[in-house]
Amino acid sequence: MYDIGVNPWVWTSPVDDRALAELVPRIAAFGFDVVELPIEQPGDWDPVRARDLLAEHGLGVAAVCAVTPPGRDLVATTPDAVETTAAYLRGCVDAAAVVGAGCVGGPVYAAVGRTWRMSPAAREACYRQFRRALAPVAEYAGERGVSIGVEALNRYETSVVNTMEQTIELIDGLPANVGIMIDTYHMNIEEADPYLALVLAGRRIKHVQVSGTNRGAPGMDHFDWPRFFAVLRATGYRGSICIESFTAENETIATAASIWRPLAPSQDHLAMDGLSYLRQLLR
Repeated sequence: MYDIGVNPWVWTSPVDDRALAELVPRIAAFGFDVVELPIEQPGDWDPVRARDLLAEHGLGVAAVCAVTPPGRDLVATTPDAVETTAAYLRGCVDAAAVVGAGCVGGPVYAAVGRTWRMSPAAREACYRQFRRALAPVAEYAGERGVSIGVEALNRYETSVVNTMEQTIELIDGLPANVGIMIDTYHMNIEEADPYLALVLAGRRIKHVQVSGTNRGAPGMDHFDWPRFFAVLRATGYRGSICIESFTAENETIATAASIWRPLAPSQDHLAMDGLSYLRQLLR
């Protein structure tokens, strides 16, 4: 029912042309159907080269992941920062169109790790500002057949949206190609009932990322995965399911994702264990 994919962040960061040349053949050999391609900085990988490499190995692209380091914000920031961030997101859309990804997803509203307290009125203003800033990007994406999946993060990584209810409020009134990117790691932390949260997301779901509750392989944790996928099927979602995890061996990504210890005997084991579990569960 679902294509199963993986993010090259499982092994390395940044994901660039050199990394893809090394990893894509391995990912295909493991038996994945698709990949996610993050864009940490514009130009890290060439879309045409990536498209051809993936096609050579029989892999599709489920999504392009937008990355928001410090200074990449659409809210509570300067007009120049908003324009720079919007230009970055349009670049992600262009790359997605070339490689055939239907979605650009991520915490597209503000830099990861940026948090501040907001009154209800301030939060409403923040959400209005986001909708104004994203609307032209959404229109640009729609013209190219690309959707935008907005991802809620946990409370330690953002104060803008942590729950499904907040995410739905954030995107209310935006074009239909703007929806929600599910990330089970954040849902496990923030949602009182992550399965009900899926019901709330419903037809708005544009892309799904999965990982164990400790950021390891799905199935090697306490999450109720059979229940999760039963509810996901009921929403009508038929897109890809992608494993997103990170390596403790790369200092930059380990620090950014708070990966302080290995989550599997090796990163290959993490990917293969997750793929094996998802194949058996979804068979």
